[in-house]
Amino acid sequence: MSTYPLLEGIESPADLRALERKDLPALADELRAFLLESVSKTGGHLSSNLGTVELSIALHYVFDTPEDRIVWDVGHQTYGHKILTGRREGMATLRQYHGISGFPRRCESAYDTFGTAHSSTSISAALGMAVASKGAESPRKAIAVIGDGAMSAGMAFEALNNAGVLDTDLLVVLNDNEMSISPPVGALTNILARLMSGRTFNAARRAGERVLRGSPTMLEFAKRVEEHVKGMITPGTLFEEFGFNYIGPIDGHDLDVLIPTLQNLKQLKGPLFLHVVTRKGQGYKLAEADPILYHGVSKFDRAAGIQTGKGGGKLTYTQVFGDWLCDMAAHDPDLIAITPAMREGSGMVRFAEQFPERYHDVGIAEQHAVTFAAGIACEGKRPVVAIYSTFLQRAYDQLIHDVALQNLPVMFAIDRGGLVGADGATHHGVFDLSYLNCVPNMVIMAPADEDECRRMLSTAYYHHEGPTAVRYPRGSGAGKLPGKDFATLPIGKGEVRREGKDIALLAFGSLLGTALEVAETLDASVANMRFVKPLDRELVLRLAESHSLLVTLEENAVVGGAGSEVARLLEDEGLLVPVLRLGLPDRFIDHGDQAQLLAEAGLDAASVLERIRTHRTKLLSRR
Repeated sequence: MSTYPLLEGIESPADLRALERKDLPALADELRAFLLESVSKTGGHLSSNLGTVELSIALHYVFDTPEDRIVWDVGHQTYGHKILTGRREGMATLRQYHGISGFPRRCESAYDTFGTAHSSTSISAALGMAVASKGAESPRKAIAVIGDGAMSAGMAFEALNNAGVLDTDLLVVLNDNEMSISPPVGALTNILARLMSGRTFNAARRAGERVLRGSPTMLEFAKRVEEHVKGMITPGTLFEEFGFNYIGPIDGHDLDVLIPTLQNLKQLKGPLFLHVVTRKGQGYKLAEADPILYHGVSKFDRAAGIQTGKGGGKLTYTQVFGDWLCDMAAHDPDLIAITPAMREGSGMVRFAEQFPERYHDVGIAEQHAVTFAAGIACEGKRPVVAIYSTFLQRAYDQLIHDVALQNLPVMFAIDRGGLVGADGATHHGVFDLSYLNCVPNMVIMAPADEDECRRMLSTAYYHHEGPTAVRYPRGSGAGKLPGKDFATLPIGKGEVRREGKDIALLAFGSLLGTALEVAETLDASVANMRFVKPLDRELVLRLAESHSLLVTLEENAVVGGAGSEVARLLEDEGLLVPVLRLGLPDRFIDHGDQAQLLAEAGLDAASVLERIRTHRTKLLSRR
C-alpha cells in the first residue's frame, strides 16, 4: 500500500482540482510528510516549506494555473508548489548537480512564472504580469505570495504604491509566518475575512459608494467609518491606504477558510491584499520549536533531528569574522555592526548577544543598510556591514554614491564570495570583484586562508580611512588557524609563495591552493596577491620581467575581474608579456557541489594545468 496515495495521483494541478474538497486535508498531511522525508535526505529549506503546505494546495486548487500566474517571493517556500506541479520525483535531486533548483525557475517549469531567490520582487513582477494581461478577452489572474520578512524591503512598498493607483487586478498574499504584524488569529477574524471577501459585502460597498457619491461629505464619512471599524479588528489600515482591499488575517493552515476566501477573491476586481498567518515548521515539532535551525538544513535523521554542538568541524570564514567582530568590539567601543537580516548566516549571533546596543539588523533592506552605515561613519563611528556578496549587489548605488563618493570609512565584510554550491546562480557571489574594482576609493582584499582573513579584517578596520571590502568564501579554507590579536597587512602588498621559472601564477583569494598544486607540476612561481585593489604593482611588474607567461586565478567572473586589472597594468607599462586570465566564464553557473562547479568552470587543478599547457602551446606555435 502506498504511503502517499493521494499525492502520488497528482502529476499537475489539474489532478489536484479533480479531488473533492473533503480530501484536501488528507492531501496536506501527505504533502507535509513527503516534504519532511525528502528534505531530510537531500537537504534544503525546510521550515518555510512546511509552513506553506495548505497555502500551496489552496492556490493551485482555486486558480487555473499555470494560466493564472502565481509569483512566489524569495522562492524557498515553493517545495510544495514544485511537488504539486509535476516535480515530485525530481525532489530526490533537489539542489544537486543537474537536479532541480531549490527556487522557482522559468526554464524548469511553466508553473514557475517568475524566477526568484532574492527577496521582495514578487509584487513588482506580478503587477507587471497583471498590466500585460489587462484588456485581454480572458485576463488571467496575477497573484504575488510574499513572506513577512520580504515586506521589510523598500521594493515591496514601491510596488504596493504603484499597484494601488492602477486599475489592475492583482492579489497580494502576505504569508505572515512570524506573526510580526498581528497576534494569532481566531474564529472571529476568520469569519470576518470570509464575509469581507464575499461578493455580497463588496457589492454593498460599491452600491453605497454610488448612493453617497452625490454627497461628498457623507461619502468621506462612510469611508472613514468603514476604515476605523476594520482598523479595530484588523491591521489592514496601512494596506488600505495604499489602495488595496485588505482581507484578513486568516489561518493559513485551515483549508476550510483558505479555499472559500480565495474563491471569493477570485471574483473581485482591483488590487486585493490577503493576510495569511502560517507557522514555520508546521507539523514537525522540532522545526516548530526552532524554525531558524531548520530553515536551511543538510541531510539529517527525521526522528533524531539535527544534532548540534558536537564540534570537531573546521573553522569557517564566517566564524573567523564573527570571532574577530566580538574581539574588536571589546577593544573599540566605536565599532557598530550592521546586517540586512543575516545574523545567523553572517556569524553575528554572539555579537548580537554581547553587544546588543551596537548591533543593528535592519531587515531585508540592503540599500538602507549601506546608507545607514554611511551616516554612522559621518559621525566618527566605525560601521561594519556584514553582507553576502550576492545581496550587496542590491545596494550598488548606495555603495558608490553614499559611501565611496564621500570616501567614508565603511567596512564591508562580504561573505559567500565565489561559488556557494546548492543555492545556485542566484546566490553565487561571482561578480563582486568586478563591480567593486571599478569604484574609486575602494580597498578590496581576498584572503587565501582563515588567518589571512582575520588579518585583512583588522587591516580594513585600522589602516584605511575610506571604504574597504574583505571578500571571503563560504565554508572553510586552507585551515590555517587565526590568532587572537589584531595583526595587519601592508595595504596593496602581496607575497611570493613559490619561486619557479617561466610561468608565474597570480592567485587572488580562494584559488591559492589550486595555484600551488599546479605550480608543483609546472615548476612555476606562485604569488598570493591578497589585494585586488590596490594591486601590488611592483610585484606584478617584477614577475612580468622574469617570466614568459602570467596566469591569474580568481573565483570571480573573468570579465572585469582581477585578471583584467593585471592585464591593464602591463598594457599601461608597455610590457608585452602574455596574460592568461582564468576565472568564472561569462555565463550563469547552475547549482551543485562546489568542487563539481569549479571543475565545470575549468578552475580545478587538473583543468587549470591543462588550460595553461594548451595556452603555452598556442603561444609557442606563433613564434
